[in-house]
Amino acid sequence: MLRVGLTGSIAVGKSFVLGVLEELGCRVIDADAVARQVVLPGTAGLKAVIEAFGEKVLKRDGSLDRAKLGEIVFADEAKRQQLNSILHPFIMAAQDAQLQDWEQQDPNGVAVVDAALMIESGGYRRFDKLIVVHCPPEVQLQRLMSREGLTRDEAERRINAQMSQEQKKKFADFLIDTSDGFQNVRRQTQAVFQELVALSK
Repeated sequence: MLRVGLTGSIAVGKSFVLGVLEELGCRVIDADAVARQVVLPGTAGLKAVIEAFGEKVLKRDGSLDRAKLGEIVFADEAKRQQLNSILHPFIMAAQDAQLQDWEQQDPNGVAVVDAALMIESGGYRRFDKLIVVHCPPEVQLQRLMSREGLTRDEAERRINAQMSQEQKKKFADFLIDTSDGFQNVRRQTQAVFQELVALSK
């Protein structure tokens, strides 16, 4: 099975590209969804987060208060790195288990894992190919502000907390530019998909 990483900075349109790849027949994993699963009540992941950040990051029902945790880690680079170092091993293990399962079912298939911090964490090395989704910085900023209801300063802080788009592009086997509408993105994604299918055979 061809294992493909899909990454790009915040608010560049990765989710749309992932959706198109799934429609075309790829098996897909959204790392954000996995990240939520590994910190569900009763998991080792949540226990590790509480040990590091205290009970204050929990809601009354014992589930993780993601907004509260986000406030803490986006304001403090060291704490953000600490959280990532706690969660990445849990997330990668869950992804790898899923990929192995799919590989047995469909050895010639294409599996795509979408994760924002794949390059920063070194996780991209586990994949055969890497797709980087990108758009102009001003487009990214406007998308993030409107999506999350953030001020320009807050949005810039979140963007600057990640590796720059230019740096990420250097790691790419395939680039998809999302600045020019859904139809264009769909066309680019279909072209990449054809190449991935050829490689998987």
